[in-house]
Amino acid sequence: MNNQNFRITPDLYATKGNRFANYIIDKIIFYVLIFGLSFLIGVIVYSFFTDTTAFDKLLYDIENMGTLMDRLLTSIVFIIFYMIAEIILKGKTVGKYITKTLVVMEDGSKPKASDIVLRSLCRLIPFDAFSFLGAEGRGWHDSMSNTYVVDEKKFKAKKNAQNELDQIGVVQEIE
Repeated sequence: MNNQNFRITPDLYATKGNRFANYIIDKIIFYVLIFGLSFLIGVIVYSFFTDTTAFDKLLYDIENMGTLMDRLLTSIVFIIFYMIAEIILKGKTVGKYITKTLVVMEDGSKPKASDIVLRSLCRLIPFDAFSFLGAEGRGWHDSMSNTYVVDEKKFKAKKNAQNELDQIGVVQEIE
């Protein structure tokens, strides 16, 4: 299909409820992964290493870091989580799979890795979460990266309809 005729319109946008659900689900998945990885690393270190002094000091430093450093570190790891998820899962996170939503570009194409990286970095902007309160329900990390989160079913239906319209009058070669 020729994407130049296709444009994302507000009727395709994921609802604010779906966007909120995506955020909550992804946060839960993130914390489960962090807890699981931390537990696994602790078990490995304490099982296979006899001198755990350095690891104990690291754990002490992490436990006693300031609130600002804690939030900064957590935010950076969360951004990396989003980048990896949306790049590997091709515009989706676990939350988007559950709510059947998808990240696309304005012409309906899949975002490139660079678009996902920019989208993820924009999530670090303070108060980005409040940017969804506008009429469109697009966050700053959407608008700054020129991406859209759409309802997958509506998106595919419109894209198929556009493809069928594009095929009208096209002569097919018969072999």
